[in-house]
Amino acid sequence: MGPHDTVSGSLMDENDEVLQEFLVESYENLDRLDQDLVALERTPDDVSTLSSIFRTIHTIKGTCGFLGFSKLEAVTHVGEGLLSRLRDRELQLDADIVSGLLQLVDAVRGMLSKIEETGSEGDGQYDALVGELGRLQSGEARPESPVVTDEVPLLGELLVTSVGLSREDVAHAVEQQAAGDNRPIGELLMDEGKLKPGELVDALQAQAEARSGVADQSIRVDVALLDKLMNLVGELVLARNRVLQFTRADSDPAFVTTSQRLNLITSELQEGVMKTRMQPVGNVWSKFPRVVRDLSLQCGKQIRIEMEGEETELDKTIIEAIKDPLTHIIRNSVDHGIETPEARVAAGKPAQGLLKLRAFHEGGQVNIEIIDDGAGVNIERVRARAVERNLLTADQATRMNDREIANLIFLPGFSTAAAITNVSGRGVGMDVVKTSIEKIGGTVDLQPRPGLGTTLRIRIPLTLAIIPALIVVTDGDRYAIPQVNLLELVRLEGQQAMAAVEYIGTTPLYRLRGNLLPLVDLREQLGLPAREGASEAMNIVVLQADDRQFGLVVEGVTDTEEIVVKPLGRQLKSIATFAGATIMGDGRLALILDVLGLAQQAKVVSETRERAGRSSAQAEESEVEGPQALVVLRVGEQTRVAVPLAAVARLEELPASTIERSGGHDVVQYRGQIMPLLHVCEALLATPAREESEILQVVVHNIGGRNVGLVVAEIVDIVEELLVVEHVGRRHGILGTTVLQGRVTDLLDVAALVSSAALELDEPLLAKGA
Repeated sequence: MGPHDTVSGSLMDENDEVLQEFLVESYENLDRLDQDLVALERTPDDVSTLSSIFRTIHTIKGTCGFLGFSKLEAVTHVGEGLLSRLRDRELQLDADIVSGLLQLVDAVRGMLSKIEETGSEGDGQYDALVGELGRLQSGEARPESPVVTDEVPLLGELLVTSVGLSREDVAHAVEQQAAGDNRPIGELLMDEGKLKPGELVDALQAQAEARSGVADQSIRVDVALLDKLMNLVGELVLARNRVLQFTRADSDPAFVTTSQRLNLITSELQEGVMKTRMQPVGNVWSKFPRVVRDLSLQCGKQIRIEMEGEETELDKTIIEAIKDPLTHIIRNSVDHGIETPEARVAAGKPAQGLLKLRAFHEGGQVNIEIIDDGAGVNIERVRARAVERNLLTADQATRMNDREIANLIFLPGFSTAAAITNVSGRGVGMDVVKTSIEKIGGTVDLQPRPGLGTTLRIRIPLTLAIIPALIVVTDGDRYAIPQVNLLELVRLEGQQAMAAVEYIGTTPLYRLRGNLLPLVDLREQLGLPAREGASEAMNIVVLQADDRQFGLVVEGVTDTEEIVVKPLGRQLKSIATFAGATIMGDGRLALILDVLGLAQQAKVVSETRERAGRSSAQAEESEVEGPQALVVLRVGEQTRVAVPLAAVARLEELPASTIERSGGHDVVQYRGQIMPLLHVCEALLATPAREESEILQVVVHNIGGRNVGLVVAEIVDIVEELLVVEHVGRRHGILGTTVLQGRVTDLLDVAALVSSAALELDEPLLAKGA
């Protein structure tokens, strides 16, 4: 051990904070290096990026030399030499050099990890890496002498300006370091008699003062301390809410003024603490350029990554929760989504694929989109695999549109991969991604574009700690509904309430501005007895769950309030109706409703994921299916048919006068598009339709994401029954026959009817003026 190591060891013993600061700054620099190197590979002539990389390596090298980490200094020294030649245009950047520099980054990160754990660099040998970097540095001919630049460390500049040392002496010391002398500049100059110890102390003090201006602008705080502060602010919010409750019953001006001041200060303090926990989503994205580059090389693909909205901020808890799911999605996009260069060129695409990350605020939530221009989800392969694994029957799979089929990839254990790979097929499926996002109150949606790519959209809350909520009352108890799920409130009085609610079968519906809104009674979902007597009014809370809207009927709405979310105990976490609890201003407990869980329980949102958990033994291989919701229709005089409710977009009554002709077919202008009409009586029974009424009964059916209007004589009912399907001969447009409500009913094959009618559903046509 040399004198340099002895000095550095004593410094570390005297002040561990120097080492901690070095580690934190070095980790941050390495994260930036990953991004800069990948960016530099795309734009090799970017001088500013190259200079930034050089300065980062130079900083790490200089600091580790001061602390006595000789291995770390040796590795960064040879990397600095390579970067110096690149910066001086003596070498041309290529993939080998970038890979070598990334190996350098990995080696430095590994040594830093060892230093953090043990205080030393460990026993690892890096001769091979040093040799490889030396080979890259030499190029065709190794230079006879090291490259000397005009740049000198900050300490050297201060020795020139504050002590009066000549720049030639400092440059000579820098040249000695470049030649392999690992001693600090100050030590080299003192050994040569150019510098006195007292002068070095003055220069070090000046160096600290020069850096203090930047250091004073920020401070690092332990995350545990921030969490504790956040919890205390949460308790303060609860106390504030309780004080505000008292002000409503107290008219003392001094007390009211003081409570209002407390309210203002608490709100500002809460906002300030929230900001300290907010981090840009770019902190998570920073590693993805390196991930995409490495995976692209491994998979033999050419992929560039673009990022938009990196400055979008999220709570640190949310950031940590989405890190792994996003990584898994990125790996899947590279491995399964984007094609090889040969396949892309054959499909008429550029050889290089595009993976785009986009983040933005919307409606009090953060949207993150992962978009690729690959081949998209293979809908037919997903459909076949779902049937093969008994997740769906063949009939159900046929009736589902492309988007519904694509979202089956979120089912537990679902995969279409032919073989397990090291990239994305390690037994961790997309169901884990969806579960992780839903745990923090988010949603995931997959939008396939076969042949063109895939868009995966994630919606997540800004924070989980303190959220605004609507307080509702049912059976005397209060419940909180997160405002991120709230769309609007509707109050119907007396006779208006009775007249406004429509029924299809036993399902209550409310027509809100022309849209049929399913109604869910909170009393019923909580298992409470029905309320006796007629109510004077009906309160409907319009909520959004996944991509569906529904109206939650409650007995009363009190106010909006900022609530502190408290997690439920382990024994209650399995209850899907509740997402947590909170303490109200009067000290009483209120449960927080889980809107998505409530919608699933009420069967407003599809329970496909729940069906996937059933054992295959429960799925009969015969034609017996589980309970299904169907819309029963009448065509002709007496023929009864049915279609799945899940495939029905809307039930409409359209004036016959709105029908127009296009391409030999009846069409109507519907919701900004031109929708073709299929007269079921003509298509199924080959007899002229007798819809002589001025108002047509139309079932808007969705096929592959496109709408077609089924014109029928009557919309009879909506039923949910256990189906026993029989095949009574082979009939065009009929999937099978069953008994519904005691009557024989045919199950329509809408896709076959549309195909035979030659209706064009490939692209929606925009209606004039839409």
